[in-house]
Amino acid sequence: MNDYVVPADAEDQYNVQPGYLGSTPPPGDPPRRGERFWIDRPEQLLRAVAVLKHARVIAIDAEFTQARSHAQQTATSTVPRLALLQLAIDQHCFVVDTLRLNDLSPLKAVVENPDNVVLLHGAGGDLRVMAERGLNVVHYYDLEATSRSIFGQHESSLAAMLQRAFNMRLDKSLQRTDWTRRPLPPAMIAYAARDAEVTLALYYWLDEHYPAVLALHENTNQTTQVAEWIEPFLYGTASVPPEVAVAEARARGIIQNKAQVTADCRAALAAITHPLRRNRLLRLITDLSLIKLAPDIIPLLQAATSDERAGSARALGRLYVQSARESIRPLLNDPVYDVRKAAQTALRNLDGKGPRPPRAPTTQAADGARTWVIEAPNAEDAGADGQDWRARLRSMLDQQDEI
Repeated sequence: MNDYVVPADAEDQYNVQPGYLGSTPPPGDPPRRGERFWIDRPEQLLRAVAVLKHARVIAIDAEFTQARSHAQQTATSTVPRLALLQLAIDQHCFVVDTLRLNDLSPLKAVVENPDNVVLLHGAGGDLRVMAERGLNVVHYYDLEATSRSIFGQHESSLAAMLQRAFNMRLDKSLQRTDWTRRPLPPAMIAYAARDAEVTLALYYWLDEHYPAVLALHENTNQTTQVAEWIEPFLYGTASVPPEVAVAEARARGIIQNKAQVTADCRAALAAITHPLRRNRLLRLITDLSLIKLAPDIIPLLQAATSDERAGSARALGRLYVQSARESIRPLLNDPVYDVRKAAQTALRNLDGKGPRPPRAPTTQAADGARTWVIEAPNAEDAGADGQDWRARLRSMLDQQDEI
């Protein structure tokens, strides 16, 4: 990475250029179309599974629509309705009519086998609608997240990646059509199959040119061993703010003092390798104002993924770690726009008047909802036994008993 030259104009010193500025491997040959099969009967599905379960990798794409449901005759909500499931392997693609087939359980042998690798591009929605039909994927790669880690958020769509990898234009004209209509025209079936086929081809391209980053995005049903109170924040399942989670863990005896909070986060930072979960941990560290972890965060400015470089720059800026300024500055010339923008924001924070102000003290809303903090940002421990924590926690619990 080249040294960044600061412009003479002070107002422009942190300006960044848009777009991806790094190099890209030469485009490969466009993926060839395989043999396609329309699956709308149980016996066809069983034959497809007999083939699929022997494949090393299976690219999956789902087409779904938002179906309206009424609850308690008053509220109307939308829930995803799985309309098609496309599964591509080398030389074959199976397009499954999930509206006509009520029982998709034979596919469990494919998606719930840890020896099989499922490929998804933008995994969140597909995983949810599949789970609604009883299909829980246990071993997968999200190629959108992988591409984002290499090229940035605005360069990671399937269309952008196919243009980059194969100099291929992806037709998305039917993306928002009604996938619940039957019979589906051949053009719509071909369109659906193509998305799964090119996802498989993109995986091979990423595995050839960026195997190390791809490996970081492997998702399995095995979780990284971290402190119990941290885990919900890593997997996006936390139902309370960080300070509340710490207070609850303190009340249960899981956390003894602030030093343990810092130690737990430091151990998690060393153990976690998945970029998304490490980024979530960085946000947790920032929200808890764990400035002592700055020396552990600074090396991540040179991480292999843009997610981690951007996340660590944001964290150091929000924590107001002045000693990180010269380590952040080279990221203004990072190949990925997201990282350059995060470095710009961090340096502007460090040029400000100081760290963010402490959170407001405990307050009670009109409906009885209560918020509180465990520690003011940047405060030192009151003592080895953490008496300040006990006092705040005791006060909070006493107030709850009075409600």
